[in-house]
Amino acid sequence: MRPRLHYDDAAWEKSEEMIDAWVQQLLDPEVLAPVGNFLVKHRRPDDPILFDVLAKGAFNILFKMTYKNTSAAVIRFPQPGAIMFPEEKLRNEVAILRYIRDKTSIPIPFIYHWGNRDHSPLKVGPFIIMDCIEYATDMYDLLNTPGCPNDQRGVLDPNINEATLQTLYGEAASVLLQLSQLSLPQIGSLDQIDDFTWQVASRPLSRPMNDLIRLGSLPQSKLPKEPFHTTPSYFEALAELHLEHLIHQRNDAILSAENCRRKFVARYLFRKLARERKLTKTWSSFDNGPFKIWCDDLRPTNFLMDENLRLAGVIDWEFTYAAPVEFSYAPPWWLLIEKPEYWPRGLDDWCMQYDRRLQTFLKALIRREDDEIQNGGLMSDKRLSGPMEASWRSGDFWVVYAAMNNFAFDSIYWQKIDQRFFGSATCPFEDVWQQRLDLLGPEEREEMEKYVALKVEEMESKVLAWDPDEYTLECAKARLESQTTKEGGPDHRS
Repeated sequence: MRPRLHYDDAAWEKSEEMIDAWVQQLLDPEVLAPVGNFLVKHRRPDDPILFDVLAKGAFNILFKMTYKNTSAAVIRFPQPGAIMFPEEKLRNEVAILRYIRDKTSIPIPFIYHWGNRDHSPLKVGPFIIMDCIEYATDMYDLLNTPGCPNDQRGVLDPNINEATLQTLYGEAASVLLQLSQLSLPQIGSLDQIDDFTWQVASRPLSRPMNDLIRLGSLPQSKLPKEPFHTTPSYFEALAELHLEHLIHQRNDAILSAENCRRKFVARYLFRKLARERKLTKTWSSFDNGPFKIWCDDLRPTNFLMDENLRLAGVIDWEFTYAAPVEFSYAPPWWLLIEKPEYWPRGLDDWCMQYDRRLQTFLKALIRREDDEIQNGGLMSDKRLSGPMEASWRSGDFWVVYAAMNNFAFDSIYWQKIDQRFFGSATCPFEDVWQQRLDLLGPEEREEMEKYVALKVEEMESKVLAWDPDEYTLECAKARLESQTTKEGGPDHRS
């Protein structure tokens, strides 16, 4: 079995083309000059010295302005083709950054100015102007195996010093502990009402939702449109998204008719468990809230460290929203750096290695909790370490992981969820899905066969089916017009 469902290659290629073309256009000196002047206009504490590219990440590109005697500032733009909802994503991020700054002591950048595309220089795109955090390295580089090439996926250094690991985990644990103490009444993204008031005002725009549009051919209309009021309703919506993803991903979703049926069975059964509220039974007392702050993309690269291995700042809070407690109570998947579905020695080995490192993380977390309790900053019944350990031991960790990770869903469901809820199978692992067919209703089986026929037919051709946001479509149109001109479109000289 493939460890994960492949991206739609046609959509992925289109996305990468869009990103490359947009970045190339942005780096044109005639564009960079107005961007630099715009940054100075909104953040000029001292004489500016140097304006240059700071970093190009997976979702954003950042430019840095260095000043003579004061700290540097950055302007950051989301990259069209990578971000499907740039203005919504940026608006959410500004609200959550200000909320976290007001409610916690987590070191995050201070925002000086932000705006949508129409307010940006040359209408380049939505932007944030904020502090540039000075740091020595990031946690990823400190945890990663020494000598690992930049173009390879990182893995936790197997020989890392235990004391060093506990120090680094402790810095991350402090952030997660603070986030877990914040409570909100709905599941969704925040909006700032005034200087001291925030509310959950819109859908929980998540990284998986962005990836489904970008890499999974999902139409935008299939995404949630409003906040959620209960945990079961949100888990059911995530289960529905798994089904919609499989139905709508135009290319590279299946290997054969049998493989397709296997995928549909897993998704129907996961939805069945969600509808029967079995996926959220452990923490059902929190079904109606309160809900906790959750960042989909929080990982070692987000933690900036100083020379003493202390936290200098936490960056990149896109895709952060109020989520069910099950998300916060699941221990962080990134303790080994690598995701379970990419682990070269398989899921069982990942679990064995993860369990060992989780004990180190929990020790570091408990130490932070003890300090906070002693200082009066934490009630003893609000520890995070107990729920995290329980989530791992019970398998709830995998329920959350499967709910959030659309492309990794199949292997996680069959290896970690199915037999927990539906009992042991009496056949080879690859054939378990056939024994589960009796659990589907007649309408589901009929619907499945209809979609299997469609998916098999789609395998015959590679067609681009992409439904990005309006801004991305405009960028794609502009790029096409530029290519037509360069390649000698209509020539009126004759």
